[in-house]
Amino acid sequence: MTDKPVRVRFAPSPTGDPHIGNVRTVVFNWLFARKMGGQFILRIEDTDRTRYRPESVTVIMDGLRWLGLDWDEGPGVEELQRLGVENAEEYAVGGPYGPYVQSERVELYRQVAEELIERGWAYRCNCTPERLERVREMQRARKLPVMYDRHCRNLPSGAISPDEPHVIRLKVPLEGRTVVHDVIKGDVVFENAGIDDQILLKSDGFPTYHLAVVVDDHYMKITHIARGDDWISSTPKRILIYRAMGWEVPTYCHVPLVKGPDGKKLSKRHGATSITEFRNQGYLPEALFNFLALLGWAPGGGEEQEIFSREELIERFDLFRVNRAPAAFSYDKLEWMNGVYIRQLAADDLAERLVPFLAAGLGIEESELRRRKELRELIPLVRERLKTLADIVALADFFFLEEISYDPQLLIAKKMTAADCAAALDRAIEILESLPDFSEETLETALRGLASDLGLKAGQLFGIIRVAVTGKRVAPPLFGTLRILGRERVLSRLARAREALRRLAEQDG
Repeated sequence: MTDKPVRVRFAPSPTGDPHIGNVRTVVFNWLFARKMGGQFILRIEDTDRTRYRPESVTVIMDGLRWLGLDWDEGPGVEELQRLGVENAEEYAVGGPYGPYVQSERVELYRQVAEELIERGWAYRCNCTPERLERVREMQRARKLPVMYDRHCRNLPSGAISPDEPHVIRLKVPLEGRTVVHDVIKGDVVFENAGIDDQILLKSDGFPTYHLAVVVDDHYMKITHIARGDDWISSTPKRILIYRAMGWEVPTYCHVPLVKGPDGKKLSKRHGATSITEFRNQGYLPEALFNFLALLGWAPGGGEEQEIFSREELIERFDLFRVNRAPAAFSYDKLEWMNGVYIRQLAADDLAERLVPFLAAGLGIEESELRRRKELRELIPLVRERLKTLADIVALADFFFLEEISYDPQLLIAKKMTAADCAAALDRAIEILESLPDFSEETLETALRGLASDLGLKAGQLFGIIRVAVTGKRVAPPLFGTLRILGRERVLSRLARAREALRRLAEQDG
């Protein structure tokens, strides 16, 4: 541990939606910063110009905010505007160590690369892509490690002009070892002879990730670097740059990767893999945050609690007690946890969160849905059945549709004919027309009595009525559904179902 104020960062490359495994590491960084009273920094690494997607910057920031991961320092208004971000004012934070966008720090990277040459830790290389490919082919043929053959490493000073096309490479020591001191994995030793002379500055003057990240972390005073352990092989190169420049090395925390339920790398074949996908599928940010925080970390002490408030997670989180073994992403567990969080929401809050999903699924304007009395009234009926917010469409669409469609065969109950079911609906319509009110108690008493009078099991009669008014065999509790739909709509749908059954009976006859 360091006595310096904790400063951690999330430095995404805007090339697409952030993978949920990376977001889990962001959650760890954020919790650690909040636990230690430190700073969480957002830095945009946009130097990979071939894959850069301007729209991804907004996607990344929206995803962080949706999860409640606020940042203390990050790109300012002008930086975001130059990145093409609309409504930059909404996302701008700024800070004392900017700019927080790599493409705006290029001159600094060039200066450091030149200084590394002066210090004897880097050199110019003008090998052509064709030559490099021939070298790689030869190495593969001889089953040798594929790496640069250091052809330009020992050329006389001035042999390659700074003005001609070239790259700058790290001059890795040919002997000895580089040790990565990692608080999770312990000391990891790398033989220098097996470390490539990595390119630091490309021929277009832009840095590679390995140079830019070290320079940025140093000048932004980053104290701890928590990232996936698939990056550990690149860490010795970074340590060598720190050593070459005489800079202090941050504390490294390489956290195990997140794997799918089958033990393989988490990918699309397992399901959703980005924040946007989880959001669109109806997961609550509170639930996803809780789930990710426990993905590879636990409070310890034999505690079995799994539902934590954000404040509880901040209080208990310990970055240095992250498990060494890979974490398995269980969609079943996330779905369960999401259901727990849904049931904890106040009715008005849940109703509001359901609106976008109903609007998208039914093609109804959100403003219209908010005016419908059914929205607020159906919450007690559906709350226990919702695993995600998106489930509401299939579960309760019939409340908001003027007409429902279904296969008339669904109306026929077990051990009954179409004619029998039509006759049962005939009696049900008579009973429901004459009820003094449409309360759940009155409806249940009347329909249970009718089932008894008809010599039917309650489930048979209720099943016919359920399909008739909802179009589904599985729907929210029947009597609450009838009450919310109201007498007029219920009678209209029962009459339509009765006619459908009569047509089926005629066909059977």
